[in-house]
Amino acid sequence: MFTGLGRREPRARQWLDALPALVGKYRDAWSLRLGRPFRGGSVSWVAPAETADGTHAVFKLSWPHPEAAAEAEGLRIWDGHGAIRVLREEPADYALLLERCVPGDELAEAGHLPAEDRLRYGAEVLRDLWGVPVPDGHRLPLLAEVTAGWADLVEERRDRLRPGYDPGLVAHGAALLRELPATAARTAVVHGDFNPGNVLAAERRPWLAIDAKPMAGDPAYDVYPLLEQIDDPYAHPAPAQVVARRFALLAGELGEDAARLRAWAVARRVETALWLADHGDTAGGAAVMGEARLIADLGD
Repeated sequence: MFTGLGRREPRARQWLDALPALVGKYRDAWSLRLGRPFRGGSVSWVAPAETADGTHAVFKLSWPHPEAAAEAEGLRIWDGHGAIRVLREEPADYALLLERCVPGDELAEAGHLPAEDRLRYGAEVLRDLWGVPVPDGHRLPLLAEVTAGWADLVEERRDRLRPGYDPGLVAHGAALLRELPATAARTAVVHGDFNPGNVLAAERRPWLAIDAKPMAGDPAYDVYPLLEQIDDPYAHPAPAQVVARRFALLAGELGEDAARLRAWAVARRVETALWLADHGDTAGGAAVMGEARLIADLGD
């Protein structure tokens, strides 16, 4: 379950070795009955849980890393509006007891629904999340600072690796990572990883978001993973038309400018391409750069 984490981050070995004891610590301290852990996690251990009073919940232990540090605060700010609730937490160990979604099916797997309907359901969740005001005194990471750091990495990786990607597009992506946060019309608590695998069918709302990596910043940042992962738009016979329609649909549903959504998509695709190159997948990065070019060309 965690072999990928161990390969990517050698420091995680110590955490993995201590994980069984950590699970036992909170099972006993919080009086939990734990089920078989969910599969698919790469940086966390997550399992269904039942509390002493019979509440059905989810227990989550994350490997301590910056993206996980703000999850509980973001969920507290949302307080159930579009996302699951926090029932209990221990920040020192990145331990969370969370509301359980039932039936818990992923929006990504709702293949019986047309892609356009799934996009609309995802947009409804985003509207809920973004509609909660950012509180004064919050300790969320600032999107502008995070993406400025990514821009520096894009340029460093370009110069060090020389992967052969379109230099103009790489420079454009890095510039967008710095410029877009500064020109946002509003600030929201963004989810940070709003892909349809992180939107689950629930009872008190049709769909709720999980596994947030919350930041404060431009809400338009959140949109592209939903558009891209509902299905593979680039596998359609006319991918440019499909992608353009989806940007237009989501812009209308969310009250956002389609050009701004496209700009964030280009910025994020360029960052992903250079990340892949730095992790030995230059060919995969080239494919992602092709997607960035297609999106950029829609604006022309």
